[in-house]
Amino acid sequence: MQYRTIADTTVSAIGLGAMPLSIEHRPDEQQAIATVHAALDAGVTLIDTADSYHWHADEAGHNELLIARALARYGGDTSGVLVATKGGRGRPGDGSWTVTGSPEHLKRAAEASANRLGVEAIGLYQLHKPDPAVPWAESVGALRDLLDAGTIRAAGISNVTCAQIREAHAILGDGLVSVQNQYSPAVRDSEPELQLSTELGLAFLPWSPLGGISRSSLDGPSGAASAGTAFHRIAAERGVSPQQIALAWLLARSPVVIPVPGASRPASIRDSAQAVQLKLSTVELTQLEAALPS
Repeated sequence: MQYRTIADTTVSAIGLGAMPLSIEHRPDEQQAIATVHAALDAGVTLIDTADSYHWHADEAGHNELLIARALARYGGDTSGVLVATKGGRGRPGDGSWTVTGSPEHLKRAAEASANRLGVEAIGLYQLHKPDPAVPWAESVGALRDLLDAGTIRAAGISNVTCAQIREAHAILGDGLVSVQNQYSPAVRDSEPELQLSTELGLAFLPWSPLGGISRSSLDGPSGAASAGTAFHRIAAERGVSPQQIALAWLLARSPVVIPVPGASRPASIRDSAQAVQLKLSTVELTQLEAALPS
């Protein structure tokens, strides 16, 4: 495994996106825990979860509890694992997502997440999405309060614009350590946010990083897996999966990028973790760039 940093914390250059282990079409618990353990065996030390990663309305925190059980049952040392969770979204159970960014909700949510994870302080707590009904500064201010109270050790923001990153950085200072936006070969709308994160030294955690390469549970049920792209051609030449090529391409975008591909099977995260061993050539990167949708 190779490593990158989130502020002063060293983590694996590829993380595990744990959402597929708890939402619709999730695997049974035995397979889910085996997937987490496979990630740990592969050297993954960053696990991304959220209190809203669940299926039914009455099981908020399902994914956090699952991750806590998986870590507790692992036979090796997990002291170096950073579990990053999020708050500010909900799932009523009908497949939809809600957004609640009030300070009161975020503080309660963070305390509940810490209890489910069994930790005194959450290593990285991320505001899941801006709430249009709540001033951004108030939501970010709740993260400031959580940092001051010691409920969380570091703060992140997700699904944000450059202006929101700058405002959050002004409020949180060094307490802000990460940005998590959708970013992949198929979806590069957050290129400005990636560049700003690089300038500010913030870790950039692309969610749904394999968009355009294969279907992901994060991408929704529509659309078939893509095939025949430059990623697939270079993968065939290299004798690796297209997913590994996509993750290697992401890692080459900036030293602050730490992809968190989702997985629901041990084989998937083992394959993703191997992407850190790939170093794409200048020619390959040029070919991939030329093939990306404009």
